[in-house]
Amino acid sequence: MSGQARMALCATAATLMAACALLPLVDPVTWFLQAAVLLAIQTGVGVAARRVPLARPLTVTVQALVTLMLLTLVFAREYAFIGLIPGPEAFLHFADLLQQGAQDVGRYAIPAPLSPGIKLMLIGGVLVIGLMVDVIAVTFRSAAPAGLPLLALYSVAAGLSDGSGGWVWFLIAAVGYLMLLLAEGRDRLSQWGRVFGAAPRGQGGEPGGPMAPVRTGRRIGVVALGTALVVPLALPAMNGGLLDGAGTGVGSGGGGGGTISAVNPLVSLRDSLNVDEDRTVMTLRTSTTDLSGMYLRIVSLDDFDGTTWKPSRRNIVEVPDDFPTPIGLGQDVRRAEVRTRIAAADWYAQDWLPMPYPPSGVRIDGNWRYEPVGMTLVGDHGQTTRGATYEVTSLDVQPTAEQLASASKPPPAIEREFTQVPDSLPEVVARQAREITAGAKNPYEQAVKLQEHFALTGGYQYDTEVEVGSGSQAIARFLRDKRGFCVHFSFAMASMARTLGIPARVAVGFAPGTAQGDGTVTVGLRDAHAWPELYFEGVGWTRFEPTPNRGTTPTYTQPEVPGSSIPELPEASRPAEPAPSAEPSTSASCSAEDRRLQVCGGALPLDLGASDDEGRPWYQTAGWTLLAVAVIVLALLPMLWRVRRRSVRLASARHTGSAAPGVLGRGRDGEGSSGGVEVTPVDVELDERYVAEVAAGHVLAVWRELTDTAWDYGIVPDDALTPRKAAARIVRLGHVDEPTAQSVHRVAGAVEQVLFAPNPRWEAGLADDVRRLRAALRARAGLRTRIRAVVVPRSAIRAVWDLSDRWATAKARVATGWAALVRRPSGQQSG
Repeated sequence: MSGQARMALCATAATLMAACALLPLVDPVTWFLQAAVLLAIQTGVGVAARRVPLARPLTVTVQALVTLMLLTLVFAREYAFIGLIPGPEAFLHFADLLQQGAQDVGRYAIPAPLSPGIKLMLIGGVLVIGLMVDVIAVTFRSAAPAGLPLLALYSVAAGLSDGSGGWVWFLIAAVGYLMLLLAEGRDRLSQWGRVFGAAPRGQGGEPGGPMAPVRTGRRIGVVALGTALVVPLALPAMNGGLLDGAGTGVGSGGGGGGTISAVNPLVSLRDSLNVDEDRTVMTLRTSTTDLSGMYLRIVSLDDFDGTTWKPSRRNIVEVPDDFPTPIGLGQDVRRAEVRTRIAAADWYAQDWLPMPYPPSGVRIDGNWRYEPVGMTLVGDHGQTTRGATYEVTSLDVQPTAEQLASASKPPPAIEREFTQVPDSLPEVVARQAREITAGAKNPYEQAVKLQEHFALTGGYQYDTEVEVGSGSQAIARFLRDKRGFCVHFSFAMASMARTLGIPARVAVGFAPGTAQGDGTVTVGLRDAHAWPELYFEGVGWTRFEPTPNRGTTPTYTQPEVPGSSIPELPEASRPAEPAPSAEPSTSASCSAEDRRLQVCGGALPLDLGASDDEGRPWYQTAGWTLLAVAVIVLALLPMLWRVRRRSVRLASARHTGSAAPGVLGRGRDGEGSSGGVEVTPVDVELDERYVAEVAAGHVLAVWRELTDTAWDYGIVPDDALTPRKAAARIVRLGHVDEPTAQSVHRVAGAVEQVLFAPNPRWEAGLADDVRRLRAALRARAGLRTRIRAVVVPRSAIRAVWDLSDRWATAKARVATGWAALVRRPSGQQSG
């Protein structure tokens, strides 16, 4: 095994050893075997490209293209040409998978299920890191910097894991890196000769122990590795290192942003509220006539650590046919059944299913799972809402203020879980909560006072330009600055409610949409919303609306308790909107193409089974056509290059006579036919020498064509042989007849004349001799060999060699030119 092949093998092993740190993150670990196979193929391509040899940039390019084709074959072959060559749809599919994977990483506990998105992130990440390590350590022969991508791979795994057994994975990754350094050291030392290239012999000729430099290197590596593992354990106050357990939060880390941290469901909420074009997310038709409570709930955030609200880690089960009664809902509370049919936009890919709360049943196709505590549906194995149509049966719970005011104490389990506040929560939150709710007689009145403070009397302003940030003092800054949007209001009210002993959580979803003239309701990006839910025994989880000018104020927050001093709250107004017209609305999210196709505000149900191929844009058809042509031309390039090269070589032979001719247009006596121009003997000699050189070049080109023709049919050229022996080898291996053998020897004799004779002479018709050999080899070859000799000729590799030589020549010229520019003139002093 060559030194470069050994280095490539060590680079692959080091990458896989570093990737072992990812194993605890996902279950099952079958992805690792697949990544190992793909990485081995990627490494093999690099070894073959360097063996050709190709120029370094070409080697890296070939490896990158093969890596892309491998990922396409595994993850997007149904969107690719012949399953390997990706097109625009394949890249869009990759983007969707990466987005789903990023969402799955934040949603699932460790070990997460092996969804397609997570699988692409794992395998693609390992291949990218493996390519970087191979390029740095093998192609550019510098193993030490290759530790940086290995460190990045380990750091990602350590940052996502819970810290259990982290030192084991660090040890494995470090051993892989040291192995790579050792392989490079042995390769470099072996270039100095036998003294450093092999171990000394012991008695009897048996190999002795490792040579001194290798032993020293191993000792240094072991000491350095041990130091890296032991020293951090002995130093105090070094938290957050690579060997520490990662935090469990999903939101941003500590920092002063002046706002409250958000988690994955809320990361894009502010961006949705600030979009220039309010695109339609969903269109729905519902049986209720009161849309004020038609909130579409996606997920509930019930885990609060002082800076972040996030979904708790809970088990998910199969979707039941009929959902259980919502926890805490008593029989005496008025309720009405609502049926809603919802159609999500084709571009809207959400992992959680938007539904009215509380749902009692859902009919939907696909891989969905049910989370019982939050009564939410979450997509499994990459399932999203993209283009989904589904029906939800829900309850319109209509408690009275009296029922809420007389609610009994919540069960201990709910009170214990949903009233927890961390010690890092600023004391001002609890203090202001007590001040705002002073005089309240029960938790319900406290909740209404909190809602009234934020929505009406507290002087707060709704502002979507406020950044989503983090930090333990974020809520305190929001209470001081009194500016924010729904995330800040819902987080602050839920936090205050918990300090008062009221179970609270935050819901994320969409506020009621806009009614259309045809009876449907459209929900847009700007309807994205977050609101607090507070628990009251006998009623269950109950919505409140503290955000000013957003959503609708619940009617049950207008107390009916006699003698209560709490004022009635007016409904929070929505942004000014035109009254519904008799025709479907053409909202800002409806594009000109949608209006042309008359799909804006279309009534439900929607037929998602029909496809519309007739409306495909012309440029898409033209693009696919050009891509197909490019792929065909790329596949035929070896054949086209070979045909062109054969034509040029054999055409040159027609201008070659039986010997090196005299001067161009002149006789041997030097008298020309060019109008009496005097020609000297020197001119004649120069012209004859020039023509002889040109003729010799033509003969050598014909010889190259002959050997390449034999190569195409399986007879590999041997440049170590003389022309005569090479011709005899071709005749013997090709099993050609006597006339063809004479033709081959005739071309070989011409080459020997050119190379060795003082006055070279050869017979005419060398091009015909080559054609005779080609015909004889084709006649004796099988069908597969004949097809390969034409379509994928072996000698076409010379084109790659030519490109590599030209690249090296161009680099040398650039380097020479640059050196000439910066070279100091002789005798000139510096400074």
